[in-house]
Amino acid sequence: MKKFDDIDLLLRFKDGNLSAFEDFVIEYQDKIFSLCRYMLGNARDAEDAAQDVFIKAYQRLNDFKPEASLYTWLYRIGVNTCLDYKRKSVLRILNHSESKMTSLPGKSNPEKDYQSKETAVAINRALAGLPEKLRTTIVLREIEHLAYEEIAEILNTSIGTVKSRISRARELLKEALKTEYEK
Repeated sequence: MKKFDDIDLLLRFKDGNLSAFEDFVIEYQDKIFSLCRYMLGNARDAEDAAQDVFIKAYQRLNDFKPEASLYTWLYRIGVNTCLDYKRKSVLRILNHSESKMTSLPGKSNPEKDYQSKETAVAINRALAGLPEKLRTTIVLREIEHLAYEEIAEILNTSIGTVKSRISRARELLKEALKTEYEK
């Protein structure tokens, strides 16, 4: 059971009561850590991401709209933070793969490694070219494997809109990748 009411917490914080933010962190830290661990796959990254989630929430708490759920708002910050971590992780992996390819000649199939890297780069470029709403929706569905209902709640939209965005994102990705490989 919750120790406090979300609106009461928000009002106390906006009135300058910093212990209200501490109460907020204590109340939600396990849930946010669990979300981050699920999305990122390891505890070390999850701890860093969870800390970033609370820093972002602290910086943006005055922007919170009282008609929304405080946890849903925080969950959205958590999802977006984890997606940022994943993007950074993919870049680190690509950079690491590139350095491994140059430092270990003959240990792998360079042509296959190059094609895999080029495919990943093409997909990332195609994703980056999508409008933000489409990119976020397709990442939550195809990379995070969330249900339509979960995506609708996170993005504060209808299930029909989620399905429409996924369909449109898939079309745009196909076009972008087709164009990419015709070069």
